This record gives sequence, C-alpha cells and structure tokens, in this order.
Amino acid sequence: MRESEKEAVRNLLNAVILEGKTYPQEQPLSESEFAAYWLSSDAFVARAIDDTTTSGPGEVLGSFYLKPNFPGRSSHICNAGFIVQRGERGKGIGRLMGEAMLEIAASRGYQGVMFNLVFETNIPSLNLWQSLGFQTIGRIPNAALLVEGQVVDALILYRSLA
Repeated sequence: MRESEKEAVRNLLNAVILEGKTYPQEQPLSESEFAAYWLSSDAFVARAIDDTTTSGPGEVLGSFYLKPNFPGRSSHICNAGFIVQRGERGKGIGRLMGEAMLEIAASRGYQGVMFNLVFETNIPSLNLWQSLGFQTIGRIPNAALLVEGQVVDALILYRSLA
C-alpha cells in the first residue's frame, strides 16, 4: 500500500464497519486507530488497472493486512483481514487478494494462517476461504451483534502453509 492510499483504505474499512455485518468494530476508526489495526505490519491493496470498474483506473478496489496472529513462540501463525469496495464485490477481487496473501505469507516464513472471527452469516467469505483450503477449527457462540440486531456465531478458520 502506498502512503497516498492510506486514507482511501481507512475510508473503505470505515464503510465496511458501518455496514455492521463483517467486522466487530462499531464505530469508524480514527487515523491512529486505523494505523494500529490495519497498518501494524504489512498492508496491501488491489488497484483498478483499467476503467472497467466502477472505481476507475488506479483506484483502490480492496485491501488486506497480514500480521502475526500471536507474539513470540507462536508468531509463525499469521492473521489477515480483507475488505472490498461494495460495487466491486463478487468479481474475484477477494479471491485474488486471498491467493496473494497465501503466497506472501508463505514467502515471509509463516507456517499457518488463522482467522479469529469470521461471522457465520458472511457466506461469501466462508465460501472463499473453504475453497482456498481453510478448515473451521472452532466456533464462538453469540460472538457478534450485527447492525440489524441479529446475534451470530463466529467461526475460527485455519490453513497450514507447510
């Protein structure tokens, strides 16, 4: 991610947060909160390369971060978070970023990827991760109160990179 793209990614993340369906935060993140959450390790973007997207050439279509999920002796397991512009969803951008994340994570020496909190109602995300070899290793009952008042479980997903 380029320095000039940070605000676009923060705005995208805040829009996703306000949708209230996939991230646990309830309020938009300030610059410092965003930096601590999204920029604490590696951050990447998917950019439009032509004008066939609703965003236009060069615009940020999506973003993901990659960081250790745990400190020290367990830092070989990474975590990642993904966001895609609403108008660009369902076009393969999430898959492109997911596949890139797996390659980058392996090249950085991570031995596994763990997602701590995938809401059970986030079917597109669950389908994507299962198609990329992730397994559900746990369930957190009543993990989230979605914006419309629905209480949902969250799943913990894992994939080995070995």
